[in-house]
Amino acid sequence: MKYEEIRQEMQSLLGLAEPAPGTRRREALRMVLGAGLGVGYASAAGTVMAQTAIHTPADGLQAGAVSIDVNGFELPAYRAMPEGKRNLPVVLVISEIFGVHEYIADICRRLAQAGYMAVAPDLFVRQGDPRAYTEMAKLMGEVVSKVPDAQVMGDLDAAVRWAGANGGDIGKLAITGFCWGGRITWLYAAHAPVKAGVAWYGRLQGDKSDLQPLHPIDLVSRLKAPVLGLYGGQDSGIPLASVEAMKAALKSGSAAAKASEFVIYPDAPHAFHADYRPSYREQAAVDGWHRMLDWLRLHGVA
Repeated sequence: MKYEEIRQEMQSLLGLAEPAPGTRRREALRMVLGAGLGVGYASAAGTVMAQTAIHTPADGLQAGAVSIDVNGFELPAYRAMPEGKRNLPVVLVISEIFGVHEYIADICRRLAQAGYMAVAPDLFVRQGDPRAYTEMAKLMGEVVSKVPDAQVMGDLDAAVRWAGANGGDIGKLAITGFCWGGRITWLYAAHAPVKAGVAWYGRLQGDKSDLQPLHPIDLVSRLKAPVLGLYGGQDSGIPLASVEAMKAALKSGSAAAKASEFVIYPDAPHAFHADYRPSYREQAAVDGWHRMLDWLRLHGVA
């Protein structure tokens, strides 16, 4: 079942065929749009390795689905933050192609336990629901490939505004993303005034289209924040030649580009941080996580 069908069915079950006014309408929409967000794993991701999947408790946290207004559109997101705290540093968390499922929600909770407000918007929601797909090729062709970069940038801008109005200090703003989200991390660091970015194995080069007119290597002169790139030496989809090309480009880029760094884990494949998948490599994942937290502190996000 596609996301819009789920949304309409839940509206019917909740008796919301006609929008309710004011606060009641917004809260109802949050229930509808956030249904299932951050729960379970995407079938298209393949085998789930239950023995390695990390489960971070929400004790002491305010965590769960929220909705973010984007010019009248209610964008679902998962948010986690220390309960009762305000003026928190903010980290945007950008998902893999599989959307905001349990793994991404857990990353938000991990960041919240470290003192951050973490916000993971459902950036595929207009095109479909990745959780409804069982085949990666169909997911890529029917949903992921149809998401415009410009739409994503606008949604993230709205997420930043929402964070600032709901307990976050957007003067201390960072972004991190995984796979598809790693590429978006580079793009957003060139788009908005974030203080730092951490890209986990995000694509750096590729074919261009109307929806994806530029890639990270094309934007080194525009980078507004230094990015830490965490990449696997055995990543068959992102060859080391691509990383080396990006390193060379960064040297002639903006001041933030020149301050950017890469860490390569020689034996790690793509998605080495995805603790619920066979690609998980604990040593690289743990080291990368600590490097990410250090990077945020170094650049004034903590």
